[in-house]
Amino acid sequence: MSARVLAIAALLVAAPCAPAFAQTLEPDQARFRALYEELVEINTTQSVGDCTEASEALATRLRAGGVAAEDIHVIVPPGYPKRGNLVAVLPGSDANAEAILLLAHIDVVEANAEDWDRDPFTLIEEDGFFYARGSSDDKAMAAIFADSFIRYAEEGYRPERTVKMALTCGEETPEDYNGVRYLLEHHRDLIDAGFAINENGSGRLDAAGNHVAITMQAGQKVRQLFQLETTGAGGLSSAAPKDTLIITLGRALERIDAYDFPLNISPSSRAFLEGMGPLENEALAADMRAMLETPPDAEAEARIIATDARLNAMLRSTCVAVRMNAGESDTAVPMRATALLDCRLVPGESVDPLEAKLVELIADETIHLTRVGDPAMPSPPPPMTEEILAPARELAEKMWPGVKLVPYQVNGEDDGRFLTPAGIPTYGLSGIFHPPGPTGSHGLNERVPVQSLYDARDFLHEVVKRYAGGE
Repeated sequence: MSARVLAIAALLVAAPCAPAFAQTLEPDQARFRALYEELVEINTTQSVGDCTEASEALATRLRAGGVAAEDIHVIVPPGYPKRGNLVAVLPGSDANAEAILLLAHIDVVEANAEDWDRDPFTLIEEDGFFYARGSSDDKAMAAIFADSFIRYAEEGYRPERTVKMALTCGEETPEDYNGVRYLLEHHRDLIDAGFAINENGSGRLDAAGNHVAITMQAGQKVRQLFQLETTGAGGLSSAAPKDTLIITLGRALERIDAYDFPLNISPSSRAFLEGMGPLENEALAADMRAMLETPPDAEAEARIIATDARLNAMLRSTCVAVRMNAGESDTAVPMRATALLDCRLVPGESVDPLEAKLVELIADETIHLTRVGDPAMPSPPPPMTEEILAPARELAEKMWPGVKLVPYQVNGEDDGRFLTPAGIPTYGLSGIFHPPGPTGSHGLNERVPVQSLYDARDFLHEVVKRYAGGE
């Protein structure tokens, strides 16, 4: 571990509640901040953004930082000139050792400037936070990984295992195009690896700013969209029947909403209950322990369902209505009504029985249920071995003494859903700690703590070395 990492760790022990990163930046930190700022301020939304511009900008910085030009690849897919991806390679000394892939996405979700308190595409440092679209999701990790490649070049670091970096486009809009899927299909050799480190593992701060725990994602739920559709003859709204298509569809959705799919606690969710439970308040800790009983306590389960949607979603498959569409005129009964269900399955569950249950709950032959969008991809959770857990756990303990590393299953989806089934087990590990409350990711005023970003920069830089070996 570098002397500066140890110094930062000592600072954290001495002043865990410091709200902002107040020390003068070292030259390499200032360079990182400039890289991060440039990346954040390049608009990479689907509507008007340009991932290729961002990839080229990072490639320029890598070359200027000493990374060999032949090891840097900007890959622009045919037909998508603004959806370019950046891949870089740091060759290892052991040709027989499997590579490590560092993965982050450089595209961001849309942001309407009129709704934000600040310009979403200008990096603003204020009250101990960086604000901007992508400041957290996921340009923080993309900037850290790119900066680490420059630092490795400066250090003359030669890993035993080859280290690869893929900064991709399309994670937020895979129905249009997805960079990881494209690279797997057309440039597998450039990103092939024994395992990957990706987003979604983060750290938790308490209300006072103390470091509580660091999480490591090991698995994610599988997504399947369903459309419900019903049709009829329509007619005048002035003489409408009591049950219109909208009412019929609404009642079916109400029956689906009232149903709780059976508990199915995956190994990573069990590890989360075991590791995070003791850190929660007394009531929630008791309910989390009760979920580990055989059988789980029904009263505790009911409380979790009623009070903690995120935790509940870890423990079972879920379906939620996300869209409805009906009507052709303000004076006519609709002739067609549709609704879209977003279903998330616990790893290992099949879509077929879930679909059969939905048909049972709909209980109406006039409503047709069909699968839409990308087909659900089986995504078994990657193995939680000591080879994976120990380096992150040991480094976290040195940087943040007393902080536990807790595996967990993410309820959403990320690019690991493409890599893990393709034989590249993918884990989420960022080292970025967040205080209680929303981060603004996918919402308004996205932010990341300044101190946390600089700490995560050193954490990820060092943990990759522990995985890759060498000197």
